[in-house]
Amino acid sequence: MIGAYRVLVVVPARGGSKGIHLKNLRPVLGIPMVTRVAEVVRMLPLIDRVVVSTDHDEIARVSEAAGIAAPFRRPGNISGDIISDWDVLVHALGEIELLDAVKYDIIVMLQPTSPLRRPEHVQATIEMLIKGNWDAVWTLSETDSKNHPLKQLTNEDGRLDYYDSSGNNIVARQQLKPVYHRNGVAYAITRDCLLKQGSIKGARTGGLVLDGHFVSIDTEWDIALVEFIMRSQGW
Repeated sequence: MIGAYRVLVVVPARGGSKGIHLKNLRPVLGIPMVTRVAEVVRMLPLIDRVVVSTDHDEIARVSEAAGIAAPFRRPGNISGDIISDWDVLVHALGEIELLDAVKYDIIVMLQPTSPLRRPEHVQATIEMLIKGNWDAVWTLSETDSKNHPLKQLTNEDGRLDYYDSSGNNIVARQQLKPVYHRNGVAYAITRDCLLKQGSIKGARTGGLVLDGHFVSIDTEWDIALVEFIMRSQGW
């Protein structure tokens, strides 16, 4: 707990993944991605419960061996490619509250595909949620100006144009207002935001900007990049 708040961590880790087979079990520097989540959570005494939401028995087995409980299986109707995080979190929250006979005040989503997270990132996300009285807090990274929305292009039938016509007016990066993207390191959400507002992004959602390099893994290239970063940082 942190103060009077009971904290539940949900690790979404379905078996199906098209880019990388059984991606959540894929080793990164020799350690399965789902196991790396357990290593982070183990260093956070403020967390009351951590569970994996999976439809796959081997993911459940590896998770439990690492210290992440797998007391239920995710049903097939919320295990596909285009299922929202909200569906997964609400299902997990309902299952675990029924099993534990308690209510959790804060739900933290830690996706295995962000193995560069550290315990202090998760702790800071939860603390920001509480101190700012936010409905939710997402971790962010500043987007490189080369990838700024006003520099994005379309290419339809070979004809190039700006995705946003305002891009025509940009001649130097100093004209660009900083923008940010989700880095997948942590999401902290209040119970009321999930259940009453029906969203992981409530009316008042805060962004915690993290310094450093973070990669959300979707491809083999992403794994190679993460391992390069880890080696360069002495992991």
